[in-house]
Amino acid sequence: MTILNVQAVIFDMDGVLIDSEPLWQRVEYEVLSALGVPVTIETIQQTTGLRIDQCVDYWYHKAPWTNYDNAKVSQAIVDKVAAEILVSGEAMLGVHEAITHCQTLGLKIGLATSSPNTIIQAVLTRLELSETFMAIESAEHLTYGKPHPEVYLNCAKALGVDPRFCLAIEDSFNGLIAARAANMQTVAIPAAEQRDEAKWVIAHHQTDTLLALPEVLTA
Repeated sequence: MTILNVQAVIFDMDGVLIDSEPLWQRVEYEVLSALGVPVTIETIQQTTGLRIDQCVDYWYHKAPWTNYDNAKVSQAIVDKVAAEILVSGEAMLGVHEAITHCQTLGLKIGLATSSPNTIIQAVLTRLELSETFMAIESAEHLTYGKPHPEVYLNCAKALGVDPRFCLAIEDSFNGLIAARAANMQTVAIPAAEQRDEAKWVIAHHQTDTLLALPEVLTA
């Protein structure tokens, strides 16, 4: 599909800017397993892209545990992930090149993520991107996180760009659904083990890394 009249590029964060999805999955596995939830790293992938409280709620309804406290469990996961990002977080391939290209083209640059502010600040600090984004929107305090489109619509509004002229970059299917529901143009960059799955056909473009963004923007 052709990319048309792009005025803004909106990046998802986890799995797009930073290689954090395996970290999220490992921490979620550790915390949920300790609560007696029969999860595996593979089944944890079902909730990739969901806000952390939605993720915890999902697993609680799959396998309830005693003394359920969503906020406490969610915060435990967030704190562990943020701490590890600050120490060892690595940028995804092509992040800085993609951002520089967008800046060269004069495009507005936004960030729309399901992650809470604690994680956002850890990522921006670790990757030295604190001054990069013209709008940063989190689904942390929204009624619904991705796959609901609100966080993307909020980011487009903050940037002052019609959603139709925004290009959203996502690695998760839940995030891709959110961006499509917001009526945005989309690029999917799935994890290597998921690239051949048919579901990604709903994206306008699918690439392996952000290094392909210049080509996408001229397609």
